[in-house]
Amino acid sequence: MNKILYSLLIFIPISLAAHFLGWGAEVTFITAGLGIIPLAALMGTATEEIAVVVGPNLGGLLNATFGNATELIIALVALKSGLVEVVKATITGSVISNLLLVMGFAMLLGGFRYKEQEFQPTAARLNASSMNLAVIALLIPTAVEYTSSGVGQSTIQTLSVAVAIVLIIVYVLTLVFSMKTHAYLYDVGVADLETEQQEGEDEQEKPNLLLWVGILLVVTLLVAVESEFLVDSLEEATSSLGLSALFTGVILLPIIGNAAEHATAVTVAMKNKMDLSVSVAMGSSLQIALFVAPVLVIAGWIIGQPMDLNFNPFELVAVAVSVLIANSISSDGQSNWLEGGLLLATYLVLGFAFFFHPVVEGLG
Repeated sequence: MNKILYSLLIFIPISLAAHFLGWGAEVTFITAGLGIIPLAALMGTATEEIAVVVGPNLGGLLNATFGNATELIIALVALKSGLVEVVKATITGSVISNLLLVMGFAMLLGGFRYKEQEFQPTAARLNASSMNLAVIALLIPTAVEYTSSGVGQSTIQTLSVAVAIVLIIVYVLTLVFSMKTHAYLYDVGVADLETEQQEGEDEQEKPNLLLWVGILLVVTLLVAVESEFLVDSLEEATSSLGLSALFTGVILLPIIGNAAEHATAVTVAMKNKMDLSVSVAMGSSLQIALFVAPVLVIAGWIIGQPMDLNFNPFELVAVAVSVLIANSISSDGQSNWLEGGLLLATYLVLGFAFFFHPVVEGLG
């Protein structure tokens, strides 16, 4: 799977040529998007290698911090360019993508190979509770906007920053809970991850820390460059391709940013390591909702972009539906191919809805 992902590195020089030689917005957009996919995989690999050297605690924190770094970089570049509504669409799309597309494919393909797969139900329920909080936090600013007359943008912005601070605190508490006080609840997933990292490496020396830190820095820089190309060409490319920016933000950009995690979750599910697969999918959604979204709100506040948590109501409906069915399916700690199919069917229904959703002001 990694060989397939890394073969996409060829699109990095192609996107550079497309950008600087003026080959058109569509070519730049497509090649930059394809170029980001292997970079996200490399970033994940570098983080895992560094984690082996620095130990489980710091390594776990590093994995948690860089888990969605690609999506965060893309969103920050879009935010800097003033594409606030696209950033919001990307946030909701990332949550939906991880819960429905990633977990759906993992359960479907894993279920084809194994009749029934099991994972830690307690951890799944805790993640479900945290996701419910995230939905509430995203809903409140929008509810205030729609139920109050004369509420100014500055008030919604201030409320969003306050909610963002609360969410970041909750995110830190979830890290302490999962990595320290109740780490035993996540031991199975951690053991699976360590096994994955050690396969085929038993006789090798420990990774070179300076080498992998250097790779991580270079890859992060390249992701930022490719994200600039992607965002710069986004509006013109999506318009000429007949796609709304809403559909692009909710469906296309999260798939680009999450491709490496998609591959990881599906691969380990097909090895009957469903604990790790569910942990990757649900953990990524939690990180988007509790860390990435709040960071973007605070960053927007600092740089003067009106980024808040007042989302398009239809996006909130989509997130709530995704969380509801994902929590329902994962609550018993067991999965099969039909449950994976149900998640994918839900994703397809939402995808069609976003495709045909009329253009919203600010998303044209």
